[in-house]
Amino acid sequence: MTRPILASIDLSALRRNLAQIRSFASGSRVAAVVKADAYGHGILRILPVLADADGLALLNIEDAVVARQAGFDRRILLLEGAFDRAELDLAARLGLHVVIHCEEQIGLLGSLAAGAVVHAHLKLNSGMNRLGFTSGSFEGALARLRAHPAVASLTLMTHFASADDGRGVEEQIGRFDRAAAGTPFEQSLANSAALIRFPAARRDWVRPGIVLYGATPFEDRSAADLGLAPVMTLTSRLIAVQDVQPGDHVGYGQAFTAARPMRIGVVACGYADGYPRHAPSGTPIVVGGVRTVTTGRVSMDMLMVDLSNCPDAGVGTPVTLWGEGVPVDEVATAAGTIGYELLCALAPRVPVRVLGG
Repeated sequence: MTRPILASIDLSALRRNLAQIRSFASGSRVAAVVKADAYGHGILRILPVLADADGLALLNIEDAVVARQAGFDRRILLLEGAFDRAELDLAARLGLHVVIHCEEQIGLLGSLAAGAVVHAHLKLNSGMNRLGFTSGSFEGALARLRAHPAVASLTLMTHFASADDGRGVEEQIGRFDRAAAGTPFEQSLANSAALIRFPAARRDWVRPGIVLYGATPFEDRSAADLGLAPVMTLTSRLIAVQDVQPGDHVGYGQAFTAARPMRIGVVACGYADGYPRHAPSGTPIVVGGVRTVTTGRVSMDMLMVDLSNCPDAGVGTPVTLWGEGVPVDEVATAAGTIGYELLCALAPRVPVRVLGG
């Protein structure tokens, strides 16, 4: 029997999520963030839907090449810019937009052949202290890019550190607005959390990531509350059932001890498939349409579940690890992480099926 684990990618859910994003930020254009192979969903799998976006934002120039070869002719932004001259040359040939976040990248522009140009996104470090020019150096960088013959267009951008929590983005927006005051250039500020929570951050372009895929950037608001649907559903089946007695242990390290007679189901999914090894007993899971919980440690290829409230479950019963019926964010919270990590960690060995194409 073929191992039953499967990741289903629902393009109809992605379409609904993109429409919902446009309703949040109706006056902005949407650059869909597809880094990390579209958060584990596969760029080529979802590109037909993202033809309805105004652009893409990604990390690796190889992904930009793939998108161009697949026919995507709109804006593609390299979120960390070009890493060397060869990448910058290729970016110019492909008509890409490149982030400029440091002096070295400005210097790299001088290596382009005469007549070659790129579209530059000048990044302000407004408080995240990761990438970007400080407020004191931003004006000088802007002046040099405005005068540079290799710059075909300019966009001003920043990235928020706390759009998803109570600290908000007001201070960072203030720094950006002071740095950009009096300039005529397009602006790009909002990530997923900011485009939902902070109307002031919805400028010319927004950069939705996790919300595209039907997960939430917030701890206190679910994806369903935001009108989002899961794009990825990870499923498997029970491959064994064990009857245990009080005092019996389950799994590696005897990390779970039965307090009563129990039926334990064994699921064909483990950390080698991308399920978090650190997910504790009690992590939510769906067996045969019934919500239950995991028991014991996740192993490489299997995990165990409590079948106490699933009396009809047996070998072959379907299981949903995350997605439709059990949000990835709930699984991530139980495991002490975020939905982003789980989606991105889907292992190459997991078969993928595309729905709603």
